[in-house]
Amino acid sequence: MYALSLDPLRIEASAPEVVKLASSAAEAAQVGPMAAVPGALAELAVRDMVLQGASVSLIENGGEVAAASTQPLTVGVYAGPSPASGRIGFYLALEDFPIGIATSSATVSHALNFGEADAAVVVADTASLADAAAKAVCNSVVGEDAKASVESGLVRAESIRGVRGALVIRRNYVGTVGKLPRLIRLNGTRDDLFVASLQELPPQEMVSL
Repeated sequence: MYALSLDPLRIEASAPEVVKLASSAAEAAQVGPMAAVPGALAELAVRDMVLQGASVSLIENGGEVAAASTQPLTVGVYAGPSPASGRIGFYLALEDFPIGIATSSATVSHALNFGEADAAVVVADTASLADAAAKAVCNSVVGEDAKASVESGLVRAESIRGVRGALVIRRNYVGTVGKLPRLIRLNGTRDDLFVASLQELPPQEMVSL
């Protein structure tokens, strides 16, 4: 039931912490609880890293990022076949932490998806909520009119309590809503997105949307 449900589920108080986190996030975004499990796992891992005294704590789990850091970090956005893929990123300043960033995609992910976004990226306080919300936003990006579908996704993001902001990419269209970390232009290749680094990109390389 839990693994197959496309709607939020009530759970027992004795359920494991990852189940509780995912279920709470799913309720907020009105999606199935499995949509938030990867983000919840990343969130719990970063929580433990912080408790162990790590100064830079970041876990990426299939497009879901949980992070807490004492120094700025950069995160790139992979959007499959879109021309914007690998060209846009977030500059995470100290005031952005702790943070959860999640991406749902109809053209990259193998997960069940009802939308058509190349990347629906959601930023929230927690990775579990960002994960569930990204799925809900991606599911809202539908229709022949790509621009209108992006706008529909942004409206859905605004409706989910706890979401800081969202970035939605479909084909040549990119839209944002809410309070996102600083958007920056990435100058590397798509393959560079998969190479972890603590090097900062110049803050002046900002993106105008």
